[in-house]
Amino acid sequence: MAKIAKTAIVHKGAQIADDVEIGDFCVIGERVKIAAGCKLYNGVTILGNTNIGARTTIFPYAVLGTIPQDLKYAGEEVELIIGEDNLIREHCMFNPGTEGGIGKTIIGSGNLFMAYVHIAHDCVIGNHCILANNATLGGHIEVGDYVNIGGMTPVHQFVKIGDGAMIAGASALSQDIPPFCMAEGNRAVIRGLNKHRMRKLFSSEEIDKISHFYKQLFAATSMRDYAKQILDSGVELESIAKICRFVLDSSRGIPVRKGKE
Repeated sequence: MAKIAKTAIVHKGAQIADDVEIGDFCVIGERVKIAAGCKLYNGVTILGNTNIGARTTIFPYAVLGTIPQDLKYAGEEVELIIGEDNLIREHCMFNPGTEGGIGKTIIGSGNLFMAYVHIAHDCVIGNHCILANNATLGGHIEVGDYVNIGGMTPVHQFVKIGDGAMIAGASALSQDIPPFCMAEGNRAVIRGLNKHRMRKLFSSEEIDKISHFYKQLFAATSMRDYAKQILDSGVELESIAKICRFVLDSSRGIPVRKGKE
C-alpha cells in the first residue's frame, strides 16, 4: 500500500502504485499516474494528465503538469509524460503540451533536473541528460540523449540540441546545436566538440572521423549543401549521417562564426 502522509491531498481518481511514497502537503490531481518506486518529498504538486515513470524522485515544491504558460492554451486535452529513474529537484516546473504543438511534453529516463529547472510546453527531452540549476527551456524544444545544459541558461523556443551536446552555464541559446558540440556565450556559439562524451560512445577511430567531418562542415561555404553532399555520397558511419540529417533539419540555424549558416 502506498505510503501517503496524512496532510497530502490525493484525488481519488489518481492512480498511485502500491509502494509510492508521498510526503506532507503534496497535491496530486485526479488524472495523475505515478508508477512503482517513486518518492515525492513534501510540497510537491502534480496536476493534469501527467504520467510519472517508475523510480522517479521528486523533491520539495516541484510543480508538474499545470497548464502551459501559453496564452493560446484554451483548455484542450494535453499531456505531460515523464520516464523512469529521473531526479527532479526543488522548485522545478514542467508543463504539458499544447494543441499548437504535439499536444504533449515528453521527458525520457535517467535525467537529472536540478533546482528551478523549467521545461515549457511541447518539449521533448531524451535520456541521461543533466540540466543544471535555473536552466530554462522555452516551448517546442528538442533535446537529445546525454545532453548537459549549464545553470542559468535559457534556451529559445523551437531550438534543437543534438545527442551528447554541452551548453555552458550562463549562456543564452537561440540556435540549434548539432550532436557532440559544445556551445557557450550570449548568444551561444559552437566552441568545439564534446570529446569527453564521444569517448564514452565511440572508438578512437570513429572520433577522428567525426572530428574531421566537423572541420570540413564548419569550413564549408554552405553547411547544408555539404551535409547533403555527404549524405548523397553514401556515408559509411551512422554517427556522421545523423549529424548531416540534423544540419538539414535545422530550422533556426547553427551558431558558428560569422559568415557560416
